[in-house]
Amino acid sequence: MTELLPLYDKNYECLMCNNSFTSKKARSRFVRMVKYDTDFRPIYSTDGVNPLYYYVKVCPHCGFSFSDDFLPFFAPGSKEVITEKVCNEWVSQDFGGERNAQQAIHTLKLASYCGTLKKEKHINLAGLYMRLAWLYRELENKEQELRFTNLALNEYVESYTTDDYKGTQVTEVRMFYLIGELSRRTNNIDQATKYFSKVIENQKNTTEATTVEMAKERWQEIREMQKADNL
Repeated sequence: MTELLPLYDKNYECLMCNNSFTSKKARSRFVRMVKYDTDFRPIYSTDGVNPLYYYVKVCPHCGFSFSDDFLPFFAPGSKEVITEKVCNEWVSQDFGGERNAQQAIHTLKLASYCGTLKKEKHINLAGLYMRLAWLYRELENKEQELRFTNLALNEYVESYTTDDYKGTQVTEVRMFYLIGELSRRTNNIDQATKYFSKVIENQKNTTEATTVEMAKERWQEIREMQKADNL
């Protein structure tokens, strides 16, 4: 009997050039999540596989990089820009095998660049930047973690302003919490307090009790920090 491996090959069709390729995907039975960070970063057991490493698919033919969340259509003129800035510059390489943290970071950066040129939804760009911040946290690189947390925050604010998160798994309450928590992590305390308050104000209109409790905990932490600063 063939041994079941943690990763398997999945077939994809490139959104840009329509060529087929394979990329690794983690089998759920080998993904062992331990807990979540306060910004919903999933922390996985070291004896399992990290599915964040395989979030992005990189077309080996043209270099276009994308996640399952990318929309199939392209903004007018964006294909021409991607052809010029990505495909014509692409030096053939294959990210379809097993990845380490640095390779995963590289694929996320490729996808965020492609997504920006494609004019992908703000909510999807935010997700890429968030994952970059999470992987840099894993590597204890605080400078790069802060850089990508700021980029994710900006995209979440844009997503909320333009309503482009609607129809995704991100609810309004979760959006409020994320903007609040990323504001807290980037030391924008006034904005953090404002958005945590929005979560708490909506507690009777949501089934997301855990998110409400998390907002209350963060809000209380801010209050205690401010009290300590004033002593």
